[in-house]
Amino acid sequence: MKLTINSVYTFKLNSGEEVITKVLEVDGDEIVVHDPLSIAPGPQGMGLMPSLFTAEQKTEARLNTNNIAIYALTDANVKSKYIEATTGIKIPDKKLVLG
Repeated sequence: MKLTINSVYTFKLNSGEEVITKVLEVDGDEIVVHDPLSIAPGPQGMGLMPSLFTAEQKTEARLNTNNIAIYALTDANVKSKYIEATTGIKIPDKKLVLG
């Protein structure tokens, strides 16, 4: 797999689940990831929730490449929400200023 290290990707797993995560390393048949979040429906629409409820939240996890159906870089708007959810940093919307 050709992935860019320290980039945020969306992985569609064979189970149908979508996982958004930062890729730290590709190690053979495994991808080392950080802060994996899953997409889930909520009262306000789709939201992000931890993929691993009982694991340390700020630790590395490994994703087996045999379980991945498709993957791509995460959309910029969703990536902003991911960064906000994992770091608490809110990225301001880009606005065009005309003078």
